[in-house]
Amino acid sequence: MAQSDEPSSGDTDGHDHDHAHAHAHDHAEHGHEGPGYATPQAAIEEGDREELAYVMGLYVGTDVDASDFVAVVDLDPDSETYCEIVDRVEMPEKGDELHHFGWNACSSSCHVDGLERRHLLVPGQRSSRIHVIDAADRRDPELETVIEPEKVFEHDLSAPHTVHCVPEGKILISMLGDADGELPGGFLELNHDFEVEGRWEPPGEIEMNYDYWYQPRQNVMVSSEWAAPKTYYPGFDLEDVEEGKYGRRLHVWDWEEGTVEQTIDLGEEGLIPLEVRFLHTPESTHGFVGAALSSNVFHFWRDEESAAPRAAETASGDEPRASGEYRAEKVIDFESREHEDWDMPVPALPTDILISMDDRYLFGSNWLHGEVWMYDISDPANPRRADSLSVGGHFGEIQEVQGRDLVAGPQMLQLSLDGERLYWTTSLFSSWDNQFYPEEGERGSVMLKADVDPRNGTMDLDEEFLVDFGDLPAGPARAHEIRWPDGDCTSDVWQ
Repeated sequence: MAQSDEPSSGDTDGHDHDHAHAHAHDHAEHGHEGPGYATPQAAIEEGDREELAYVMGLYVGTDVDASDFVAVVDLDPDSETYCEIVDRVEMPEKGDELHHFGWNACSSSCHVDGLERRHLLVPGQRSSRIHVIDAADRRDPELETVIEPEKVFEHDLSAPHTVHCVPEGKILISMLGDADGELPGGFLELNHDFEVEGRWEPPGEIEMNYDYWYQPRQNVMVSSEWAAPKTYYPGFDLEDVEEGKYGRRLHVWDWEEGTVEQTIDLGEEGLIPLEVRFLHTPESTHGFVGAALSSNVFHFWRDEESAAPRAAETASGDEPRASGEYRAEKVIDFESREHEDWDMPVPALPTDILISMDDRYLFGSNWLHGEVWMYDISDPANPRRADSLSVGGHFGEIQEVQGRDLVAGPQMLQLSLDGERLYWTTSLFSSWDNQFYPEEGERGSVMLKADVDPRNGTMDLDEEFLVDFGDLPAGPARAHEIRWPDGDCTSDVWQ
């Protein structure tokens, strides 16, 4: 049962009913009956302003003896509880290290009548436990069921990371290790009843795994690499990089077959490629990945000039898909900076990126430098720097908001559907936080916001907005990934 920090308002049920009714009406008007929106443009035009956020809250790696939780944060500026955590869904066990999470259904299934974006799939990175939260009541979600780790280990997988809803109501989770926390990783598939179906791919297709994004219309998925769980769990060790224990490759998959068609080695300038983002339009083969340790961003795309007809694609009589090779090229580079407390130049460490729903801007966070940035990607091969904010981290010009010290840099991002508000939290991973920002565990995370002007390509820090995860009944907590109740820029995919 969710543990409430604030009493719910008396008209919550009526508001939720009206909200659901309005979305059902929108769906009927635009010719689809399933979850999400018919197109990315529809998400911009029809999506309501975000009034709630679901945010990961963690106690792993701190002195607080409590379970991790999913926080419900009030984002309605007209609300009496604006910027407050109004509810928490606590996990039944301790030590999960909640990290990334996602919905049971999204816009990729907008044509599926009767399917709802209702359940959050919330994995524990360290425990391999997968929690299912029923968010039918958006303001008061409740834990519905738990997939115990033994069910996951049966398929020689562990350390769940990225959760994507895939067409027809299934769920695919990237898994970073085998049952022992070593390599190889893989992918776990769940059905619409939240039962483990098994591995999605044939075992042995990849060694390292991390994030992924799929473009079903292009029959392609791209995945990235971090390391074996037993490598990154204890914290970061530069010797592990020198020994080749961290990733530097992208894997290009045949989406329908679940097999790797191509592997791209990004080289020394592509060390630890993390978040993968395709453009939202389903016609596109362009995307970006941030190489955290090398502090670079790579653009990847299908090279149409290398395309050649494939007999298998044309023999069936179906419309053939383009079949060119994928390419990747470094398009953004962040220089390391000298710091008096470091015996080496400090890398920027861009740990998260996202693309605005209109595919115009790429946003990112440099966790160590303390920078949030935006690039115009109207020409994906030639991003143009639009603006940045210097906040938190080891170099940020702004080191406090409302008198609250910012003891870490910007990390996980989420953008409003209309592209006008960018939010972020400050925790990366418990053991890495303790290395690079030890005060994060003692003081807790913050959630901050910038107002974005998409027309002019500018950002301004909203110093009136602060969600303090350091002020909770059990003690200071870390905050990680952010999700909106009705879909967002990092979870919705279109067919």
